[in-house]
Amino acid sequence: MEQNYYQREIETMSAEDMKKLQSEKLVKQVKHVYENVPYYKNLMDEKGVTPDDIRSIDDLHKLPFLTKSDLRDAYPYGLLAKPLEDCVRIHSTSGTTGRRVVAFYTQHDVDLWEDCCARAITAVGGTKKDVCQVAYGYGLFTGGFGLNGGSHKVGCLTLPMSSGNTERQVQFMMDLSATILCCTPSYAAYLGESLKEQGYKPEDIPLKAGIFGAEPWTEEMRHQIEETLGIKAYDIYGLTETTGPGVAFECSEQTGMHVNEDHFYAEIIDPDTGEVLPEGSKGELVFTSLDKEAFPLLRYRTRDICVLSRKKCSCGRTLVKMAKPMGRTDDMLIIRGVNVFPSQIETVLLTEGYEPNYQIVVDRVNNNDTFEVNVEMTAAHFTDKVSEILAMEKSLANAMKTMLGINPTVHLVAPKSIARSEGKAVRVIDKRKLI
Repeated sequence: MEQNYYQREIETMSAEDMKKLQSEKLVKQVKHVYENVPYYKNLMDEKGVTPDDIRSIDDLHKLPFLTKSDLRDAYPYGLLAKPLEDCVRIHSTSGTTGRRVVAFYTQHDVDLWEDCCARAITAVGGTKKDVCQVAYGYGLFTGGFGLNGGSHKVGCLTLPMSSGNTERQVQFMMDLSATILCCTPSYAAYLGESLKEQGYKPEDIPLKAGIFGAEPWTEEMRHQIEETLGIKAYDIYGLTETTGPGVAFECSEQTGMHVNEDHFYAEIIDPDTGEVLPEGSKGELVFTSLDKEAFPLLRYRTRDICVLSRKKCSCGRTLVKMAKPMGRTDDMLIIRGVNVFPSQIETVLLTEGYEPNYQIVVDRVNNNDTFEVNVEMTAAHFTDKVSEILAMEKSLANAMKTMLGINPTVHLVAPKSIARSEGKAVRVIDKRKLI
């Protein structure tokens, strides 16, 4: 694929020049936050750090971390760094595990965010000749607005579909010849199923590329989506807390996501000690917003586990790469003393020929953990013979035990009996009272 850049000078900048730019931005940002965010000023004061101590990006490690609990404690205005009248928008997390996190944006913040998403769209081959179907949710969720704005910046004809209403999604995709699809991977898989059921073959579908994020997905799921939709599927990464999608994006090489490091500085730390780890080490990803005005987070702990690399990329971009997150420190399940990640379950299912439609149910009975995995049968697997179902369940359970080192109880359920997600899929139900 011919390489296109949205902002070539930044995307191909030398490491030396990037570090200089990052240092200049960080010095200004720390001063801005210290003077305008009492909550963070108190954290710095407790650590004995002042803005004068931060002279370059090399001094970043001196600053305190921020965590999601800090964001919840400071809700709603405690981390706001600009007057409210300077803000033009908010976005918010779902709040499924506690108090919502509300992030604020000035118009400048929105413009920079849209530039980041435009880089992602351009990296998958998007131009003003493309039709970009945005099927992420709009509203408080960041996905829809982020890719919508990026699509506008590139000059694509933008279809602001939002999530859901699959019949209409298919109609507009086919009638308006959408070439780029933006949504969650689980919804992309569902759209692929729906198109297949309506008799469409991959070669009938006008799409050429997809930008999928907001939830974990495996390489196996990527290949399945690519085959069903006849596209190349690209990853995108973001957090509501930092801006939304576009913090990092995949290029044609697809060996990790380029971090927009002129806006977001990435570190990898030991999740237990907080020590900064050298390049190539696996650990927890930490981001610092270098030029966000309204809601700038310094050293925000994402809880995502990954690796950073500066290995030369064939796409020509010099932006540091982050690997696809390998799990999260906060949604990793510890079952009977074993670390279990949902992505491991998904890998087994796709390897064994099942769709990635599953639900993990964990409970504690008589002080012992129970571990069940409900898996949808595909049309090919479907049978009403109990003996055949039991044999398939046993085979899947054995494959999962090999992957995880722990034996789950597998239940095969009827096709489409597990609720499909039009936003983020709920993969885990943990009924244990662990607090």
